[in-house]
Amino acid sequence: MNSLSALDMLIFVIYFILVAGYGYWVYNKKKKAAITASHDYFLAEGSLTWWAIGASLIASNISAEQFIGMSGNGYFVGIAVAAYEWIAALALVIIAIWFIPIYLKNKIYTMPQFLKTRYNETVSLIMAIFWLFLYVFVNLTSILYLGAIAISGLIGPEYLHAVMIGLAVFALIITLGGMKVIGYTDVIQVAVLIVGGFATIYFALTIVSEKFGLGRDAIAGFKTLMTQVPDHFHMILQKPTAASSQQEVNKYLILPGIAMYFAGQWILNLNYWGCNQYITQRALGADLQTARKGILFAGFLKLLMPIIVMLPGIAAFVLHENGGLTKEMLDSKGVVNQDQAYSAILSFLPSGLKGLSIAALTAAIVASLAGKLNSIATIFTLDIYMKYFRKKDVASSGELAEKNMVWIGRMAALVAIILAVMFEWQDLLGIRGAGGFTFIQKYTGFISPGVFAMFILGMFWKRTTGAAAVAGLITGFTMAIFFNSFAVQVLGHENIMYTAFKNNDGVYEIPFLINMGWAFVITLLVMIGMSLAGPKDNPKAFELDKSMFKLKPAVTAMVVSILLVLIALYVKFW
Repeated sequence: MNSLSALDMLIFVIYFILVAGYGYWVYNKKKKAAITASHDYFLAEGSLTWWAIGASLIASNISAEQFIGMSGNGYFVGIAVAAYEWIAALALVIIAIWFIPIYLKNKIYTMPQFLKTRYNETVSLIMAIFWLFLYVFVNLTSILYLGAIAISGLIGPEYLHAVMIGLAVFALIITLGGMKVIGYTDVIQVAVLIVGGFATIYFALTIVSEKFGLGRDAIAGFKTLMTQVPDHFHMILQKPTAASSQQEVNKYLILPGIAMYFAGQWILNLNYWGCNQYITQRALGADLQTARKGILFAGFLKLLMPIIVMLPGIAAFVLHENGGLTKEMLDSKGVVNQDQAYSAILSFLPSGLKGLSIAALTAAIVASLAGKLNSIATIFTLDIYMKYFRKKDVASSGELAEKNMVWIGRMAALVAIILAVMFEWQDLLGIRGAGGFTFIQKYTGFISPGVFAMFILGMFWKRTTGAAAVAGLITGFTMAIFFNSFAVQVLGHENIMYTAFKNNDGVYEIPFLINMGWAFVITLLVMIGMSLAGPKDNPKAFELDKSMFKLKPAVTAMVVSILLVLIALYVKFW
């Protein structure tokens, strides 16, 4: 069993006190602000700076699924999994330029509100309920379970449930303060995350260099990784042939080469960053320039994330393949588990640094949980409770109504985290078997095509109708299930649309990112066809003004810088 030294514990306690103390200070300070209680709790309206928005976006995004799940995919596949982070940077550019102006001009505070404003009440209610289920039973559960697995792997597996409860309580405490507390404590969280993350990968690389007799040299360690496993340093995986091994096939099923860049990779990223309450909420309370700079700052940080969350997995693979990490990579059943890669690396860190790294991991988990809980509170309170259970409070702007909304939001967050703990007490959803990162991407992908089609057409095509939106939601979900479970039996394992490959169970499977691409295309065609049959003039269509999309020089410079770095990365690791 791995244990923490007194120094590790001290560092972790300092981190906890720092975050909790700063959060309490922000909470007391915000009471004096002349902002309504509900808007302050749900949106931190007008009070987050661009750097706080950007840091909060990253702190809420980077969590156990990245530290644990993406490290696991780095162990198994390699740098190709960085596409999720680097394409996200490009997606954030698109969101900053074209999506955020539409939200802010139309005073959109929640994603269900967008759907009601643009389409109708039915679409809004369906999606509000669905998002609540998604956030609780996919996002909260996976973050809690993977985080508890990682931390308990360092202090002892018998502490799994204690760690799970501790993470839940810590996140809930931060959530009680509202979005402003979350936003500003996230600045500390992301700082700890980056410092601890870089310290971890630095020592991981020195461990690799020492293993191969090159001394304590991080650069030599990185070069050793590239030499030992060159196949782990290609962004584009080659399509398997009849001579390919089962392992190569399994990798391609997760990351289907260049094809994924024309299919699900874009849908996942644009839907996640642009049509997701959990993410967009941080920018919806700001003015346009502040929101844009914050989102682009997050784009810069996304370029760094693969170094922190993916390289440790590759280092763990090289060490394990060369006789190291023999016990650390095994789960409780004695089987090598790729999701153990990050905690396996942490177990070799020196006293003090291990505490910092665990603080970084905890920061990522807690920030993400708090952000999810606040989004759950916001959607439930504003889009369900206030509309269908307490309509009289909607017309009231009194202090009592405001406090009631905040109280309801806090209760919704409490119920959500209790449900998440209950479902992950014994891993009832099977996250462990699927692999953490793949579990989240795959099951989110069942609704991403329909949701993104509704948003993109609703924003930029005036003829899109409410009936088409409902049909699109149903079509997207149905097509995702069809391609995932039935397409091979109906259409065969190879045709002009896709090529299916045998998985570990000998069953033909289509890469889920390809499934998402076709589900999205078919959904678009259905929505366009239905809308063309409707009226030419849609009174609910958004009015777009070209001036909304003009960029100031500072913003343009940030956009160009992100694009240049991305081009350089893909040229290097293609």
